[in-house]
Amino acid sequence: MTSELTFLIGFLIFIGLLLAFDLGLLSKKSETISLKHAGIMSFAVVALAMVFYFFIITYGHLIHGIDSLEKLQMIIATNKHPVEIIPNDLPHSLDLYNQNLGLEFLTGYVVEYALSIDNIFVIMLIFTSFNVKQKNYHRVLFWGILGAIVMRFAFIFVGSALIAKFDWILYVFGAFLIFTGIKMFLDRNKEETIDTEHHPVVRFSNKYFKVHNNFVGDKFWILTDGFWKITPLFLVLIIVEFTDLIFAVDSIPAIFSVTKDPYIVFFSNIFAIIGLRSMFFLLANFIDKLRYLKIGLAVLLIFIGLKMIFHTQMEEWGFKTTHSLLIILLILGTSVGTSLAYPKSEKERHLKYDPDRDGDGKH
Repeated sequence: MTSELTFLIGFLIFIGLLLAFDLGLLSKKSETISLKHAGIMSFAVVALAMVFYFFIITYGHLIHGIDSLEKLQMIIATNKHPVEIIPNDLPHSLDLYNQNLGLEFLTGYVVEYALSIDNIFVIMLIFTSFNVKQKNYHRVLFWGILGAIVMRFAFIFVGSALIAKFDWILYVFGAFLIFTGIKMFLDRNKEETIDTEHHPVVRFSNKYFKVHNNFVGDKFWILTDGFWKITPLFLVLIIVEFTDLIFAVDSIPAIFSVTKDPYIVFFSNIFAIIGLRSMFFLLANFIDKLRYLKIGLAVLLIFIGLKMIFHTQMEEWGFKTTHSLLIILLILGTSVGTSLAYPKSEKERHLKYDPDRDGDGKH
């Protein structure tokens, strides 16, 4: 068994135990997550990611089982790390490598965590459109995260294999991110809606499965009239998974602009995903106050897309991962700070959320 596989299995076991702890101990009661609870959860998840960051900058070479200058040079060349080996000095070379690996993880984590905020907007829209009770949010998000881990695992390692074989695919990813960023900017003020009756997932499920008409507590399936039927809550779970799949098409190429190491991409993705649930409950009550966040995310996607397209030229200019991290933090900090400094007026909030604005009580 290779060192990469051993490390990956260990990491997945750790995440599995973390999720099992969440499901078994923290979620025994089906209740609404308080703002205080969400804040503690968010702090714990971010702290856990920082512990992993410090582990990487100290023992990152263990991921690939690097034990010689030759293997270190091979890994650096394969994953295109901007690290220069010190001849005949393995300890110092490993230190430089680990520091860079940690920086790539941290930058990737910030990118993924930031882009997942846009996912929160859509998930909240899904919950409100399908009239999901707040006490069931946690259950849907928990199983949604579990499914997202499996999907992202496949996406990341397939994407890494494609990039390793076809360098030109980076330009395709870059152009796609620029397109997505421009579209997000143009649609920033567009009110999104979900047609709960004609959504593709709903139509597919009604056609091929037996679907119960009403929610049944927090159950995903129910036995009725001698048949197992899926409940509307399970449909919501599938739609959340479908939504994450769409977002993964944006976020995974974005992180490949930071690092080509599929393991670092995966680790940063997973830490961002497990933090999504707590961040959802933390931001749910005031996410509308971040009025300029969509602009910040759009600029972020465009910056990452340009970085992917002009990566060769930027490397020649001496552009490093540290510079990427600083620019990303500047973009996010500016969008959040501007949102808090210039909040929406009462009139703007009323126009957007008045349930009777169309005269029929429908959104």
